[in-house]
Amino acid sequence: MRRLTIGLLALAVVVSGCGGKRTASPSDTGGGAGCEAADGRITIATGNSGGVYFVVGGGLAKLISDNTKLKASAAETGASVQNIQQLVAGSYDVAFSLADTAADAVQGKGAFDGKPVKVSALSRIYPNYTQVLVRADSGINSVADMKGKRISTGSPKSGTEVIAGRLLQAAGLSIDTDVQAQRLDLAKTADGMKDGSLDGLVWSGGLPTAQITDITTSLKEKVKFVDITPQLDALKKVNPVYDRGTIPAATYSQAADAPTIVVPNVLLVKDDFPANNACAITKLLFDKKSDLEKVHPATKDIARDKASATDPVPLHPGAKQALG
Repeated sequence: MRRLTIGLLALAVVVSGCGGKRTASPSDTGGGAGCEAADGRITIATGNSGGVYFVVGGGLAKLISDNTKLKASAAETGASVQNIQQLVAGSYDVAFSLADTAADAVQGKGAFDGKPVKVSALSRIYPNYTQVLVRADSGINSVADMKGKRISTGSPKSGTEVIAGRLLQAAGLSIDTDVQAQRLDLAKTADGMKDGSLDGLVWSGGLPTAQITDITTSLKEKVKFVDITPQLDALKKVNPVYDRGTIPAATYSQAADAPTIVVPNVLLVKDDFPANNACAITKLLFDKKSDLEKVHPATKDIARDKASATDPVPLHPGAKQALG
């Protein structure tokens, strides 16, 4: 899987740790009533290089480039919050985001407090699983047990960081004062778990996530997943999009399934994204879904009957056309 992923990304991904940049073209300024993409270039904001956004984003960029007149590239980013901010700023044309962060953005809440943004969804896609992994000798058996511990809470301005803060708050803790929060990307998080400089991590991503596989394979019984579902009711009061899920034992070669909290992902564009391009990309997402499944198994959970379930984020008119 890792060799296949690397090969695909080499063709599709332009890595940029500090953000991407749009390449202007005539097709950027106008839409169309049809469902055929116009000539032009687009950039897709993904996430950490060790995460599923990055892999799927590279695969999506290749699909777009191979099947439409658009030439697409994918960029490594800090993920959801940063993606939306830079999407609105014009650095990117399409962005991956957790649905809870996207809801905050359009409602002017959380990281977007008092500053709602105008973005639309192309589709709801696969869910992210909140993966809370700790060292077995850390003394952590619940979220509340993280008090005073060294916890990786994800990259700055990421959806993982948002969820980590909300999980801790639901357990009566502050991410700023009650834990030794380490705002690390996934690669540095994996290193910290393996060398013992971290007690645990919070990660929101598809299944499996390569860096989590690396940690569980390297440390085996020295790490374990923590059940965070006692915090679900509190999270639902913040946003009803949170739901119960399960990380199957086979995903990371664990002894038992791990109950957890899941959040859907969405693909976002600005409201003025050309309707014909929106229609073409959304249609491609489902017409070529089997190709995406070869890039990463998480995309098997992309379902057409759930594609339009993006409230409170509005569905882009072009996406509505594609979904019928």
